Amino acid sequence: MATISDAIEQFILSVIGEEDTIRLSRNELANYFSVAPSQINYVLATRFNLDKGYVIESKRGGGGFVTLVRVRTQGQELIPQLLRELDGERELTYHRACDLAQRLEANGLIGDAECALIKCALSDRALAMPMQTQGLRKNIFREILIGLYRR
Repeated sequence: MATISDAIEQFILSVIGEEDTIRLSRNELANYFSVAPSQINYVLATRFNLDKGYVIESKRGGGGFVTLVRVRTQGQELIPQLLRELDGERELTYHRACDLAQRLEANGLIGDAECALIKCALSDRALAMPMQTQGLRKNIFREILIGLYRR
C-alpha cells in the first residue's frame, strides 16, 4: 500500500527526471498533496539524502524553496567514495545499507538481483544474535535464499 510519502517521492522523481538540479517550493508541494510543509521536509530528508545520491540546498528567507541536486559519481568512482565514508563510522544501520545498495544499483554497479541479495545478507534477521561464524554464515545464506524466493 503506497503512502503519501511514497506519492510525494514519486512526484519529485518524475519532476527531476534526468535533470541534475531542480528547485521546489515546499509550500506548493504541501498544498498540492494537502499535507503540512513538514511532511515535504520529511520526504526530502529521508528519501533524497546523500546516501541516495542527492543533496538538498535550502536558504533562510528563500520563500520556502529548496534546491534538490543529484550527485552523479561516475561508475567505479563511487565505490572508493563509499568506502571512505564507511571508514569513518563505527556501525552501519540496515536502512543506510539499503540506501547505499540502491545507490550502487542506480549507478549501474550492481543489478537488481545483487541489490536484493545485499539487503537480505545484511538484514537484522541474518545478523540477529552473536553466534559462531558457521551459524552467522548459515543465517546470511538463509536470508539470501528467502530474498531470491520473494523475487
